[in-house]
Amino acid sequence: MESGSLRQARRLGSGQEMAQAEGGDLAEARARVGALHGITDLDHKLHFYERWAPDYDQDVATLQYRAPCLAVDCLTQALPVPPHAALILDVACGTGLVAAELQARGFLQLHGVDGSPKMLEQAQARGLYQHLSLCTLGQEPLPSSEGTFDAVLIVGALSDGQVPCSAIPELLRVTKPGGLVCLTTRTNPSNLRYKEALEAMLDRLEQAGAWKRLMAWPVDRWELATSELEMGPGTSDRDGFISGIIYLYRKQDMAQEEGVGSSPQPPANL
Repeated sequence: MESGSLRQARRLGSGQEMAQAEGGDLAEARARVGALHGITDLDHKLHFYERWAPDYDQDVATLQYRAPCLAVDCLTQALPVPPHAALILDVACGTGLVAAELQARGFLQLHGVDGSPKMLEQAQARGLYQHLSLCTLGQEPLPSSEGTFDAVLIVGALSDGQVPCSAIPELLRVTKPGGLVCLTTRTNPSNLRYKEALEAMLDRLEQAGAWKRLMAWPVDRWELATSELEMGPGTSDRDGFISGIIYLYRKQDMAQEEGVGSSPQPPANL
């Protein structure tokens, strides 16, 4: 007998997206990603990722997950050094989707960390990272010295049961003064409580002079919703997509004058 979550998944979305993917693949991807979103215990979530690793790339492609591409576009606009010269840390790197986007834009020096050994195996197989480490941010510090990286990204891991908001200062610690930190999170109803706590932490760090916000870019078409519970107001107007947001910050240098440099704009037509 078909489960309730699968029945909901089969009713979701319209058209065009449904027609472009096989119904079974789409329903299965929605069921798996929806199950992940519902897990709020870190150990359970990491165990889920261990089992999901071989199917992860296919599932997020089926759901038309756009965060890696959009986050890297934002970072590339604002980075003060050429891509080939930049040392980048990809936190919660998973299978390496962000690395693929970075490599396509000329970034060559990529480090990654993740809490799942199986996801790291998939990332290693891409051959894009110079260094990969097993690290669960929030449970342990990042395995890097202070001020190491020109930019740090965390894409897709800011939600309940993954990276806690209290770990955000650790991203800043390993970023060079004047370097960039790019963060993403979902803004659909099931993640709003986490998003509010995240923004409170981001604002506290800015008020303390630790970094300066360059961008907060709301994105309507983040990925296809996995269930009716994820579909907030206006979801039908977005063809069944949930929304998300990309934040971009510059770590403050005590010698840097306030207001130096211009803020990037969201990429056009995305």
